[in-house]
Amino acid sequence: MSRDKQLQEIVARRKAAREQGGAAAVAKQHARGRLSIRERIDALLDPGSFREIGPIAGTSVPGEAGSFTPANFILGFGKLAERPCVVGGEDFTIAAGSPNTGGLRKSIYTEELACQYRLPLVRLHEGSGGSVTGAGGKGAPPSLPEPVYSPHRFASVGRALASVPVATAALGAVAGLPAVRLVSSHYSVMTEKTAQILVGGPALVERALGETVSKEDLGGAELHGRSGVIDDVVEDEAAAFAAIRRFLSYLPQNVWELPPVLPCGDDRHRQDDILAGIVPVERRRVFDMRRVVKSVIDQGSFFEIGRRHGSGQITAMGRLLGRPVAILANDGRHLAGSMTAAGARKVRRFVEFAQVFHLPVLNFVDEPGFMIGAEAEREGTVRAGAAAVLAVAMATVPWAAIMVRKSMGLAAAAHYAPGSYILAWPSAESGALPVEGGVAVAFGREIAAAADPAAKRAELEAAFAARQSPFPRAEALAVHDLIDPRETRPKLCDWIELVWPSLSHQLGQSSFTYRP
Repeated sequence: MSRDKQLQEIVARRKAAREQGGAAAVAKQHARGRLSIRERIDALLDPGSFREIGPIAGTSVPGEAGSFTPANFILGFGKLAERPCVVGGEDFTIAAGSPNTGGLRKSIYTEELACQYRLPLVRLHEGSGGSVTGAGGKGAPPSLPEPVYSPHRFASVGRALASVPVATAALGAVAGLPAVRLVSSHYSVMTEKTAQILVGGPALVERALGETVSKEDLGGAELHGRSGVIDDVVEDEAAAFAAIRRFLSYLPQNVWELPPVLPCGDDRHRQDDILAGIVPVERRRVFDMRRVVKSVIDQGSFFEIGRRHGSGQITAMGRLLGRPVAILANDGRHLAGSMTAAGARKVRRFVEFAQVFHLPVLNFVDEPGFMIGAEAEREGTVRAGAAAVLAVAMATVPWAAIMVRKSMGLAAAAHYAPGSYILAWPSAESGALPVEGGVAVAFGREIAAAADPAAKRAELEAAFAARQSPFPRAEALAVHDLIDPRETRPKLCDWIELVWPSLSHQLGQSSFTYRP
């Protein structure tokens, strides 16, 4: 082939790659309410910032003109809010995203690239894993088995999770290998009406198990919003890109850098009067913990993660004086805020995430204890709870705990890391068991034998509630201060200024790494 023909061939292959699976395939993608992968990348990144890696990777038949098939995975560098990142995703317009040879190689290379350049990684998923025909489809020659000594293709996935922020989105059907990579992330979203996440699709399930089930029933947003497979469900692709951009705005480029500090226009001395009476005196009444958190952190900085699953535990990002913080809290409107197996897994994962990226933790505590009952035992609550407790016990990031109300039982240990700065509100109470359950168990016979059992129970509950008062804890220096709830923001702003310089001593990879 002459030099001119070689140059022409480069131009032709670049054109073919930009056209993806062709105009008809792209139009079909649009008709289903989904963007193509190139459109997704452009919508996510700062305008004009994408620089593609391997633009003419693919396959061709030697000596056969026009036989070039582009790799069905797009990969490159870009910028989010002027910060560099790596971005990649399956091209569903070619073989429905099932990896051809070039696509598989680019997909596997994605984490390697992020680790090499120490840049955040964003994966935009819509595709399936391998098929019985192998990479390249039915017409491709059979591939040789991988040697047992070859580098493990998931090793770079683990390295990425331990070193750079990884955010992913399910924007269509995601199955097999892409599904594994989707959940191997620090933050994941899926679109509500167009995405499904599956180990195997309906046809495979029917053939293997004899079950007839739709993709939506197998892996739709209604299921996985609550299963914990993904973190958040969003309305559409634009919302997914916005969520990823916001999530990454709280994080450093890698574990060797500090989280980014933004200018803060919120008064560090601000005291929200609503906090003085937000916790009801009647101990059985609930309150809005999210309102508490939003009243303390910088205004407009609350970004919740995973609201639909493990609902008794709140996990979120926020800022104090412009500094990013990881937020844990109990939501008493769901099973009184008790720690279920799902909630414990959510806490464990979030604590490991905060540890990896050196994020100070604010923990607003209203913990009645581990969930009890037959269902809780079937779900393995004690094992999941122990994992959460141990993650907190091993954490070395700065930790502030605000005892808002209950701090009960073994589950309370999941809210206080070593060296925690502990503030208590007048509504705080702590002990081995919540008063109501403890009194019923310990004094069941005495209550039943009383002339007025209800009055006797109320009398005992009042007496034991008085013993759980925060004042003796403050007297014994079991907490650092007992405060007016309105003082919480000023106290925590002082604390974050004090501890922030210490983060520079923790930079680098954590002694225990993040696992999905």
